Amino acid sequence: MTAAQPPVRILLCDDHAVVRAGLLALLGSEPDIEVVGEAGSGEEAVTLAGRLTPDVVLMDLQLGEGIDGVEATRRITATAGGTSAATAGAASSAVSGPHVLVLTTYDTDADITRAIGAGATGYLLKAERPEELFAAIRSAAQGRTTLSPPVASRVMARMRRPLPTLTDRERDILGQLSRGLGNRDIARALFISEATVKTHLGRIYDKLGVDTRAGAVSVAKEQRLLP
Repeated sequence: MTAAQPPVRILLCDDHAVVRAGLLALLGSEPDIEVVGEAGSGEEAVTLAGRLTPDVVLMDLQLGEGIDGVEATRRITATAGGTSAATAGAASSAVSGPHVLVLTTYDTDADITRAIGAGATGYLLKAERPEELFAAIRSAAQGRTTLSPPVASRVMARMRRPLPTLTDRERDILGQLSRGLGNRDIARALFISEATVKTHLGRIYDKLGVDTRAGAVSVAKEQRLLP
């Protein structure tokens, strides 16, 4: 007779206490899911993930002050390497963790690209039904990817979209952007005006389908557009 598997251990990360309370109550209805900790910031999530070794971190993207959910995801997945408690002792299904399952209201191309690029196992929207959330958590614990249908559609659309064509100057600016330089420093490095840098950035954002500097760098890395 097969021994019962331990529950999937969850760490919640959301900067709204009311949201965490709602998730705690919701997940409490599932006997195979156990919430082992709550974090109200990205920094706290990283610390607790290392200390509590959950199987899955349920991560919001916008977390107020401090690091956002993408950076928290990057730090958590960068240090993941142990075997999760839910799969310990089962060699055939042992999966390194913790895995990060994004649970957010944001579904822009830039948000999705950054989160997946940071190592998120899945990307779920808060509008999904509870049953979908439960299934996504169980899949994430096994290292399987789950995407909300709208998110999956955006990912597929991006994959079908031809790669953007950037000018040499736009590639130069992207390269400086990836180093974390501001507009003034980029202008100095390339011997152009700040106004010119801003104009090029606007064109780069349009071509990459993003609206932030971080989004532009993330998409550029994903599509190998950096010089």
